[in-house]
Amino acid sequence: MEKILIVEDDIHINNMLCELLRLNNYTPHAAFSGTEAILLLSGEQFSLILLDLMLPGKTGAEVLEEIRIKSAVPVIALTAVSDKESVVALLKAGANDYITKPFDNSELLARIEVQLRSNAPAQAQQLRFNALTLDLERFDGFIKEQSLGLSKREFEILKLLMENPQKVFTKNNLYESVWNDEFMGDDNTINVHISKLRSKIAKFTDSEYIQTVWGIGFKMSSATGGSPV
Repeated sequence: MEKILIVEDDIHINNMLCELLRLNNYTPHAAFSGTEAILLLSGEQFSLILLDLMLPGKTGAEVLEEIRIKSAVPVIALTAVSDKESVVALLKAGANDYITKPFDNSELLARIEVQLRSNAPAQAQQLRFNALTLDLERFDGFIKEQSLGLSKREFEILKLLMENPQKVFTKNNLYESVWNDEFMGDDNTINVHISKLRSKIAKFTDSEYIQTVWGIGFKMSSATGGSPV
């Protein structure tokens, strides 16, 4: 099911939207502030975001700006403002669509469906994690449009990790999935490829992307800055 992030500080509206999406076979995730939304986006991938503009602390417009630095995920703004100038500014800032409160549930569902349908081909061709993009057509990774120059094995390892950013993969998991062979306990093969991946990523960012979970394996890391663990 498609995962949709709801960024809405009104608990009643947020709960209503979560229930509406569940009833229509979507998987909703709730955030009640801009800061919480950015934190969730750093560790998970969503098919679409419903973004309230009137948020406490970090505003919806600020959240939208941060989203667009890292991702092309469709954003439907939830707004109480309907004047033409504000709407135009909103769309220019990167929103894909908007709906004015109070809204009709059927109309909202229709707008969600349109955005998911129009975005499906692009999503199928790329995986994103923070500033890292994996292009599934060019078989390469990019940070700030800079090519990582990945080998086939490096690409396959990164693809597996990025498709399941919350999952910890053992060396056994990685070897059998990427090499399509039974793991014989050769830690060095996996370690060398992970080390090369980290070195290539480190050329363009100080952020950690591949985390070692000691005694278990590897996963994508939501940490920023510093050297790899």
